[in-house]
Amino acid sequence: MSWLDRGFGVFPREDAVADWAKAAMQPALAAIRDPVMRAAWLRHGGTWFAGVDLLDNDEAGRVDGGPPLTGRALAAAQAVCGPLALHRAQLSVTYPRYPARDAGDSDAAHRYRLTRDAAHLDGLLPEGPDKRRHLREPHGYILGVALTGAGAGASPLVVYEGSHHVMRAAFSEFFSAYAPKDWGDLDVTDSYQTARRHCFEHCARVEITLDAGQSVLVHRMALHGIAPWTEGVQAGPDGRIMAYLRPVLPDIGDWLTLP
Repeated sequence: MSWLDRGFGVFPREDAVADWAKAAMQPALAAIRDPVMRAAWLRHGGTWFAGVDLLDNDEAGRVDGGPPLTGRALAAAQAVCGPLALHRAQLSVTYPRYPARDAGDSDAAHRYRLTRDAAHLDGLLPEGPDKRRHLREPHGYILGVALTGAGAGASPLVVYEGSHHVMRAAFSEFFSAYAPKDWGDLDVTDSYQTARRHCFEHCARVEITLDAGQSVLVHRMALHGIAPWTEGVQAGPDGRIMAYLRPVLPDIGDWLTLP
């Protein structure tokens, strides 16, 4: 079954991807260890470093004079979306006890992290006091590269298999009466949450474990999140580090029509 059928694909270690990860590691650690960055990006009792757009890579993925990002996962993504310019990667880092609870977390929000992996679609941004969702960032795909191992129990990525089919059907119906130029201004919260509940009931929850240098490709509409850290699982001092690239589609209409 292809990644387009399942909503994700895990790719074996490749020398080119491992070389990219090696070049990215020291700049990534510098950003993750920086006190200013830690103050800005640590969440959930210091157990998750969100690190959005923190890796200083160029549009080809080069970091600190290293190689461009290549490999089978990127080639599979480009076969669907074309050669999109890469943005600065997110550095998502989890630590033992994830998800601890911040003082401002509601019971419902904390429970959702514990029981549903805080599963979400990227690009549907919460806005206003009620955090209503709007499609502001129509990503082409999500490409994750493991800078350290993301083994069983170490808060790996979770994807709900086949959820992208459910989400596409829901959003195709929701947006059908509107021009793509207006999609970003529409409140999609209710349709999104209804589809999400269906995915929890009917889609298999899959934990994605990776070795350093491996990559995972996630469909832009696949419901995904982070598993809680398993008690007793050990980690290095810098935790479990993933670099995620989520380039935005130039034409928002492609968000629905591309495979």
